[in-house]
Amino acid sequence: MAELGKGRRVSGGERDKLAADLKKKYTAGASIRELAASTGRSYGFVHRVLSESGATLRGRGGATRGKAAS
Repeated sequence: MAELGKGRRVSGGERDKLAADLKKKYTAGASIRELAASTGRSYGFVHRVLSESGATLRGRGGATRGKAAS
């Protein structure tokens, strides 16, 4: 994926194409941080575009606070 350049406005058809591409990669398992790094955009921008595209966002990873397994 080509870098978009930080701060450059992305709108219209270009934004739709970007949203579809990001959604496809996110659904395939890429993290928002990985997508942000590959596009040169911020985490917040990628998160917003994914939300706008209708992608089902995954929960945060890591340990849960449930009962410890014995």
